Amino acid sequence: MFVKTQIENPILNIELNRPDKKNAFNPEMIKEITEAFRTANNNLDIRGVSLTGAGDCFCAGADLEWMKSMVDYSLEENTADSEELHNMFQAGLECEVPVVGFFQGYVMGGATGLAAICDVGIAHTDTRFAFSEVKIGLAPAVISPFVLNKMNANKATEFMLTGKLFSAEEALNAGLIEYTGEQAVCDEIKTKVLKRFVQAGPQAVRETKKLINQVKKNAFTDIKKITTKVIAERRVSTEGQEGLASFFEKRKASWV
Repeated sequence: MFVKTQIENPILNIELNRPDKKNAFNPEMIKEITEAFRTANNNLDIRGVSLTGAGDCFCAGADLEWMKSMVDYSLEENTADSEELHNMFQAGLECEVPVVGFFQGYVMGGATGLAAICDVGIAHTDTRFAFSEVKIGLAPAVISPFVLNKMNANKATEFMLTGKLFSAEEALNAGLIEYTGEQAVCDEIKTKVLKRFVQAGPQAVRETKKLINQVKKNAFTDIKKITTKVIAERRVSTEGQEGLASFFEKRKASWV
């Protein structure tokens, strides 16, 4: 199990649990996260979701060893794999109850997609974010509609094109998260926000969340095929494989 789940006071706690790998995604973990979000839809006693990561890092994004192995997959297999990743973010976005995320350490690459699907994001002041894909010859393809659905488009464009490491304060100002502070402040905010969800009418909250998603839905109508095709092609490209190889070999990529 790469994800821990527990229902408490009636909040579903979802904890990414690969701390030895900085909670990086692999296929099994992606499926477990997807199912965890869907659990909240099927259990009407659940009033909210708390999303966290074990250890000192929320999530380093996709497991690069897994990504590198995708060169042996066909384009069709790569696309199918990318669709599973898209389905995870979609399940989070369409979770029928509010999702509150707490972020610490690093939120890298695909992990920013999880930050983007949270209704309320809270980050420790020392947290660093990055759309790091372009630095290793890839593209922030699958996460892009989810990020642009929430974040200031101009800042997202800058950060996606440069791969820049940006602070929790910058993430706050760009609309990717709602709150930032030291640990005690973050804990207090998280407790208060979840309490407010529990105090609200349970059906009203679910209907309001559904309404908000329906209003925004046009942005996602035909985007899945486009985004999953881009990342599938980048994974097996010469540049993408060179970028991944340079990461593992601890050297600069050939284009630097």
